[in-house]
Amino acid sequence: MSREDLYVRQLKLGPMDNFVYLVGAADAPEVLVVDPAWDVPAIERAVAEDGKRLVGAFVSHCHKDHINGLPELLSRHDVPVYAQREEVAFSEDLRALSDALRPVGPGEALTVGPRTFHALHTPGHTPGSHCLFAGDALVSGDTVFINGCGRCDMRGGNPEDMYRSLSQVLLRVPDETRLWPGHDYADVPVAAMGQVRQGNPYFTFPDVASFVAYRMRPRK
Repeated sequence: MSREDLYVRQLKLGPMDNFVYLVGAADAPEVLVVDPAWDVPAIERAVAEDGKRLVGAFVSHCHKDHINGLPELLSRHDVPVYAQREEVAFSEDLRALSDALRPVGPGEALTVGPRTFHALHTPGHTPGSHCLFAGDALVSGDTVFINGCGRCDMRGGNPEDMYRSLSQVLLRVPDETRLWPGHDYADVPVAAMGQVRQGNPYFTFPDVASFVAYRMRPRK
């Protein structure tokens, strides 16, 4: 899918500079909401403004600042919630979604209107963190930011897994793919993966030991 074929709307919501996304095909009404949190009415207004129709939610990981809008969203929209299988096993909050939950595996395809997107399993921040690879876009949650990567010192974090996610899984994402991160932590809200890999220090380490030593250094 080319950039012209893809619809991505980025919404900055909440007190933690979260980005929530609407993702679909430019020429079709169906969209997924990625990480619905903080302000469900704002998400609904954006869907309506763009003439779109919500058909599902994609959860990058289970932390509250990324999913705290799900109960309200599901009370108003009968849509499936796509989460990585390992994240479902890890998170009681996700398992509580019950009938709406659709666990997905690494690389699994998701159909959104006429287009197919893929879920890339990228553990490290949590065991079941995953990114939505939508043609020319990568919606990354807290796996990777434009200038950084997700913390690995919280429950379920694993720096060795994060190194493999960055150096193996995301290394295969084409340079021209646009990275849409889960937080507004940089001076630009989106950047090409080629630029990210050149400027983000977490892509520069030659081995897992040096990555872990840097990632797990004491926080100031």
